[in-house]
Amino acid sequence: MQNSVLDDLDPVAAQTVERAVAARGRAGREFDEAAAEVRRLMDAALDVMRRHDTIDPSVRDIVRAAGSSNQAFYRHFASKDALLLALIDDGRRRLCDTLDRRLARTASAAAARDAWVGGLLAQCTDVTAAAATRPFVVNADRLATRFPDDTTASAERVIARLRPHLADARDAVLAYDLVMAVVHRHLLARSHPTRAECTHIVEFVTRAAPALGEER
Repeated sequence: MQNSVLDDLDPVAAQTVERAVAARGRAGREFDEAAAEVRRLMDAALDVMRRHDTIDPSVRDIVRAAGSSNQAFYRHFASKDALLLALIDDGRRRLCDTLDRRLARTASAAAARDAWVGGLLAQCTDVTAAAATRPFVVNADRLATRFPDDTTASAERVIARLRPHLADARDAVLAYDLVMAVVHRHLLARSHPTRAECTHIVEFVTRAAPALGEER
């Protein structure tokens, strides 16, 4: 049975805990301990990537920063890529939380669409968010190839926030692909879009993906 510590993890990381605990045939407090260990490893990986400005942290550096061990790492993650996948999923979960707060403050479908676009663009306009997101942009294609179902499901949670506000729900995927392409370009170049560029992107999405009640 899951608990508050396990529930604090993203779905991918939570599954690693459940698999590791189930494999040993135990439950109860071990869920808390395993979830806390996974969280420490994930936080340590982010810390290493930020401090060393690297997109490819070593397992040795991760476990050292976590105060853990290689044995503990591989008890939860089959590989370093599996950890990076969990971090991407965790980041998208946090992005969804931010989008939900933005959308809750809107009073129309058009405003919700614009707030959603702005929330995605914040990943490259906000310095802190950009630093945390860049490593995963660089690794995105490789991870999507290795874990297609997981990465698709993770992105779908972000896209799903936009669908109810569009005249044609199919436009949500295209809007996501467009905005994330801009985000990726700037993160890879270590640049930030200007306010004018952000405004232009919002206006472009407005024309390409009308909100409920609007016409093309």
